[in-house]
Amino acid sequence: MSESENCNHDCSSCGSNCSSRTSPQDLQAKPHEGTHVKHVIAIVSGKGGVGKSLVTSLMAVQMQRRGFKTAILDADITGPSIPKAFGINAHATGDESGINPVDTKTGIKVMSMNLLLEDPGAPVVWRGPIIAGAVKQFWTDVLWGDIDYMFVDMPPGTGDVPLTVFQSLPVDGILIVTSPQELVSMIVEKAYNMSEMLSIPVLGLVENMSYFECPNCHEKVEIFGPSHVEESAKKFEIPHTAKLPIDPNFASLCDKGDIESYQSNNLSDTANYLEGVFGK
Repeated sequence: MSESENCNHDCSSCGSNCSSRTSPQDLQAKPHEGTHVKHVIAIVSGKGGVGKSLVTSLMAVQMQRRGFKTAILDADITGPSIPKAFGINAHATGDESGINPVDTKTGIKVMSMNLLLEDPGAPVVWRGPIIAGAVKQFWTDVLWGDIDYMFVDMPPGTGDVPLTVFQSLPVDGILIVTSPQELVSMIVEKAYNMSEMLSIPVLGLVENMSYFECPNCHEKVEIFGPSHVEESAKKFEIPHTAKLPIDPNFASLCDKGDIESYQSNNLSDTANYLEGVFGK
């Protein structure tokens, strides 16, 4: 009798070296049939509070202004902040065919856990595998339509959700967000090593809170210490870097839900870089 005839389909209790155990397994999930995404960029950080959602939002705004069809998949299930930044108060709708993302004022498509909750302030008290499953459904069950650039706002760290995103979605590359403190060099290394393990290229390193520019004399003051973005990029051979200043105006616009009116070109070079890598 052949191995296949004896198979009970439980590889954990099997000692045979059949093709099901030895062949590489494709874990990528198929998107909804109404979804066609050209490029998926994950925004990651090794720790919380460094501005990952800020970079996600600004990159989406930059690419949308350039005429690309842009979307944000908010994978930070327990700490979703994307709807607040864009002033989205509507709930996501859907039917038997799938879930519809919510459009921002300028047409960026967004899906976030807060768009599915009756009370946006209600905590999501779920274990890791359930959270990871919800993120996967944001890819498989949402009718994204035709998208040129999808930015995935990841939760911090290297746990269940980042692993699910990297294995289930066709991620083309990641942007690592950091801050100037010395500790962050170790945090960057963890995020970089995870991307290496999963064969996801690191496209760039963005240092948030890099400096404060005096509105009167325009002197740049490094409040949190000297920048380490260039040396970190050199160490890990990351091809692109960017620096974001501390800007009270940005915080005010986020609180008002009006991030799309923010007129800064701090990430325009990063947008140029993505266009250079992926084309128009």
